[in-house]
Amino acid sequence: MTKEDFLEGQTILIDKPLRWTSFDAVNKIRWKLKKKFNLKNIKVGHAGTLDPLATGLLVICIGKHTKKIETLMAGKKIYTGTILLGKTTPSYDLETEFDKEFPVDHIDDALMEKVSQTFIGEIDQVPPVFSAKQIDGKRAYDYAREGKEVVMKTNKVLIDSFSINSERFPEVDFEITCSKGTYIRSIARDLGNQLKCGGHLSDLIRTSQEKFSINDASSIDEVSEDKIIPLENAFDNLNSITLDQDDASAFINGVALELKIDHSNLLRVYDPSKKFIAIGKNTSQGFKHEYLV
Repeated sequence: MTKEDFLEGQTILIDKPLRWTSFDAVNKIRWKLKKKFNLKNIKVGHAGTLDPLATGLLVICIGKHTKKIETLMAGKKIYTGTILLGKTTPSYDLETEFDKEFPVDHIDDALMEKVSQTFIGEIDQVPPVFSAKQIDGKRAYDYAREGKEVVMKTNKVLIDSFSINSERFPEVDFEITCSKGTYIRSIARDLGNQLKCGGHLSDLIRTSQEKFSINDASSIDEVSEDKIIPLENAFDNLNSITLDQDDASAFINGVALELKIDHSNLLRVYDPSKKFIAIGKNTSQGFKHEYLV
């Protein structure tokens, strides 16, 4: 691929290494592209943060594809991992040392199943203090590392499924399908609290994000062109609409179209020649482009 190809926009899937931040991965890809094409700068971003102690799928957008990050972030995500019951940490994972220990011999499979099902549906979740949440212009983890108390506001998140395998009890293996903004560390904390034994997240892998799978991801050092995701394919889970020439021209120029669309909020938009031109969105003003190709 040429420099122009990347500037016009590409999406790649990375299997993020353990202990790397998502920003580390973005920086590595940016550095590679700048070195390869002798660029002073190029836009690179990720569509959903993974904690340093998590591994798995990280969707990275390059060039003009960075405009679609918000749309990609909105998709459902699937994680697998392990929660250790009976021990807690301030960060709800292994970033910090154990601070408390509790008995776990009162827990059986029936209680585990009953409690895990209370997570299904829309729930109010309190993010970890050790997180990148902004509070008065400062990251929450900065306050936490300074030993300052912080009040974290609850967020509404949607849990589609939460399955548990307790064969290695008190280590509990799980798979969860959830919405944007869900903190799996908080799931670990809340599961431990409801079981009255405490708990923390000891392992986490993101295996899927909307239509993307970890099976299609590259290591950070082995990114190849056959792993590039075409822009159109990145949204092939969305329904599509083909506009006539007049509507297509107006749409591209920012005119909100009055179209009767009731089956989808976001659509792939094509012109009469079947060329993919945009992602469109229903708004109170009409059907407008979310971003243009």
